[in-house]
Order: sequence, then structure tokens, then C-alpha cells
Amino acid sequence: MTAMIRNPILPGFNPDPSICRVGEDYYIATSTFEWYPGVQIHHSRDLVNWTLVRRPLERASQLDMRGNPDSCGVWAPCLSHADGLFYLVYTDVKRFDGNFKDAHNYIVTSPTIEGEWSDPVYVNSSGFDPSLFHDDDGRKWFLNMQWNHRTESFGGAPKSPAFDGILLQEWDPVAKKLTGAIRNIFAGSAQGLVEGPHLFKRSGWYYLTTAEGGTGYDHVVTMARSRTIEGPYEMHPQTHLITSKDHPDAALQRAGHGQYVETPDGQAYHTHLTGRPLAPLRRCTLGRETALQKCVWGEDDWLYLAQGGVVPDVDVPAPGEAVVIDKPARVETEFDSPQLPRDFQWLRTPVPERIFSLSERPGHLRLFGRESIGSWFEQALVARRQEHHSFRAETVVEFEPDTYQQAAGLTHYYNRHKFHAAAVTLHEQLGRVVTIFSCNGDFPHSRMTFPVESGVSVPFGRVHLAMEIRDNDLQFFWHADGYRTWRKLGPLLDAGVVSDEGGRGEHGSFTGAFAGVFAFDTSGRAQEADFDRFIYEAL
Repeated sequence: MTAMIRNPILPGFNPDPSICRVGEDYYIATSTFEWYPGVQIHHSRDLVNWTLVRRPLERASQLDMRGNPDSCGVWAPCLSHADGLFYLVYTDVKRFDGNFKDAHNYIVTSPTIEGEWSDPVYVNSSGFDPSLFHDDDGRKWFLNMQWNHRTESFGGAPKSPAFDGILLQEWDPVAKKLTGAIRNIFAGSAQGLVEGPHLFKRSGWYYLTTAEGGTGYDHVVTMARSRTIEGPYEMHPQTHLITSKDHPDAALQRAGHGQYVETPDGQAYHTHLTGRPLAPLRRCTLGRETALQKCVWGEDDWLYLAQGGVVPDVDVPAPGEAVVIDKPARVETEFDSPQLPRDFQWLRTPVPERIFSLSERPGHLRLFGRESIGSWFEQALVARRQEHHSFRAETVVEFEPDTYQQAAGLTHYYNRHKFHAAAVTLHEQLGRVVTIFSCNGDFPHSRMTFPVESGVSVPFGRVHLAMEIRDNDLQFFWHADGYRTWRKLGPLLDAGVVSDEGGRGEHGSFTGAFAGVFAFDTSGRAQEADFDRFIYEAL
């Protein structure tokens, strides 16, 4: 019996999927934005079961995002294979607000996915979402969307669109630079906001898939084709290959931005990002995830969804037989390894030894309090993705603050505007306390509230912290070491704030919710906090 692919195949913050097949191995690269190391690469042999195998941008020469604003950093990577090498193309976006983006595009290579990747080669900065196409005549072509920073053109011309078409230029792999004419080959459809270009070739046609409509509920995958790579490109009969924009009841929303792939026997599939909103406010607390749709080729040499129409399915047929490997509902991390477990990432800095250590106290994750939990430069925050709408996270912290400027604990985190945290800190009259920091998405001011007015006084020693997220609700818990009874900490909080659409910072929110541990010391004395376990359990 043919197995079914269950969407999303990569749950929780895995957007902009670029898929690449080498032999019988499939790889998907997804965006990581300000989270370090950069780019997630998952592997599969059957398109059903996927395993995270690599984050290749792992050192300062490849990626340094200190100072990058929220939702900047690594956008829309493209993974490809040719000439015995894997090629990874990516953008490091340095600005979000305002007219400019400052999007710098690079290429790194490696003979293997799991091996060390090269230092980057700079390509251009004309726009984001780059990709590299390897033509069958040996030539290579670089694509990216063009960003127009002008609010209006000179001379009273009409307002210019920021998404100003798809650029194409030849890439010289020997000289490692762009060469020849720059051509704007595709302006997109009436949906607008054209980005995310990927080229492939079949039956003498060059097929171009792009993302349009923004990354929210109007998102789409648009397809066009041409007999020559420079165009002109004619639009798909349906214009859009995949979208949920006119189907608000579909289980998979925000469908767009993906890439075509064929199995060894010629079956067709197409990836796309997606979101799964929660009622009643339609907030995607898991961020943008990766899904996969089965496709068929029509007699007109156009690609269509196998189920017909344009709306993506949750369950689609796999290319062959496969046994679904269920992931454990409970993952307990004891921090016994000298390496950070692969589920975890941190923010922006290529110098992780400044913010954490797994060797200074074996069996513990030691965080060094640095800048505030809202810093864009150097903050000690180590976290893993939220992959379920309802889950529980627990940790145990040893932390002895000597000023209220020091805090350490457990957090449900999206960005500096949207997070909740339970923290051990110091109060002038009460001594060491457990309290709550809560930032409810009040962009751009980031006002923080403290639902526990003066904190709960706790004795010295280890403190157990937990949180339960049940759809849109979050409840913190705590108990002192030696006690088994969990006590509620603070009121029920709005977990839906920690999402793309949450709060008043919904615009420019591209990542997803994380559960993790943090420490800060705004006195500058780098007070240490030790965590000896982290439990993540689906509810």
C-alpha cells in the first residue's frame, strides 16, 4: 500500500522550502532568519520521513547577524547540486523597516551536505530570494527579485512597486562572479509582490515558479514558462499552481513559495510554505511550515496539483512504499554532550562561547548573562522550535542574582516585541524571586509588563520552571527544589501573541515560536545561570 505524506512535513518555523534530489536522497533547505547557525537542511529517502541533518552557516566568515533586526538575517535559501558539489545560495538581510532592505547574496559550496561548507562568495545586493539554476548546457544562471526602494519615481511618475520583477544574470563558476547582461525576465502576475524565483527545465521549456502576494493569507505559487531562459514568459493557465487565498476554511493556509522536484521514476512534487491558524483570531502560532504536494503534468505541458484545483492537501500520496516513523512526543535533554543538541539554536552571534557553554559545568547548559532579552546583538537565549499547538516545557535553573539587572529562566519567544518569560531575579525587599516578563507585541515600543507584581520569594537553590501552551493560552508553573508540587505562576497569558500575526508587531513577522532558556545581566558582569535539563512534550 502506498504511504501518505502528512503535511506539514516540517512542522514549526520552516519556511521558504528549496528542495533538491541527488540520486535517491532528497534535501530541503529552509530559512532561519536571525537564528544561528543559518539554514536548516532536512533529509529524506521517501518524502515521508524527514530528519534535520545540517545547519551549514556556522562561523563568522559565513554569517554574522549581530545587529540584524528581527525577521532579518537568512532569507529564502536555494539548495542545488551540480558538478559534484552542493550549492547553497542565501541572503543576509540587514534592514527591515523603511524603504531599504540591504540584502546581500552569497554562495557557499560543499561536496557533501554533512561536511564543512566553504566560505561565502559574494554575488550581489539587488534584491533577496536568490537561486542558482544549472542549465543542461553547463551554464549557470543566478536569479533574485529586484528591490525598488523608491516611494515614487522622479518626474511625477506613478508609485513604484517595491517588488520590481525577477532578475537573471549568468554566473561564472570559475571566476566566481556574475557576468553578462542583467535582464528583468518576469514582472509577476496581478497578485503582485513577486519573489522566490526557481527555474527548472523540462521538454525544452524553462519553467519559472515564483512566490507572490506576500507571505500572509494571500500567498501563492505562480508558474510561467518560456522556450528561452531570457523569456518572454507566458503565464500558467490557472496563473497560480498552489494557493489557499480564496479558501479560508482550508487546513493549510498561507500556501506559497516552493520548488519543483522529480523522483527518480519521474513523479512530480512541489514544496510550499504553509501556516495552520488557530481560531478565533487566525494566528499561526507555529509560524510558517513546509508542506509537499503531489503534481501531474497535463497534455498541455503544464504542471497541476494531482488532486485538481489549486488548494493544497494535508494528505498526499507518497511516491512509493514507506513506513511512517513517529517522532517521540516527549524529548528530554540532559545537556550531557559537549555539543548543543541539534534541536536548539541561538540568536545572531557567530561567537556562541560568549553566551553559553556545555563544558564549564558538565551535565549543564551554562548561560552567561549578556544583553537584554530584547537585544539585537548579544543575548544569551538558547531555544528549540515549537512544533505542536499544545505542549509543555520544563527546565531547572541554578541562578544567584545580586541585582535586579540580572535574570534567568524559561521563555516562550518570538522576537523582542513578542515573548513571555518566567525568570529568577532579585527584588530589593524580597530577595530572590520568581517573576514574569511579558511583552505583548506592542510594536514599536516594546513595553514590558510584570503580571506578578512583586514576584514570588524563593529560597536559594535550584528552581524548577515549566510552561504549558494549549493553543492560544499559556500558563507558567514553578516549584523550589525538593518540592514535587507545581504551583501556578502568574495569570493565564496570551500565547497567540507569540506568532506571526500576534500583537501589533504583525507586519514583518516571518519566524515562529520557540521554547527555551535565557539569561541576561544588564550590569555587564555576565552572571552565570546553569540549566541541567530541558523537557519538551507534546500535549
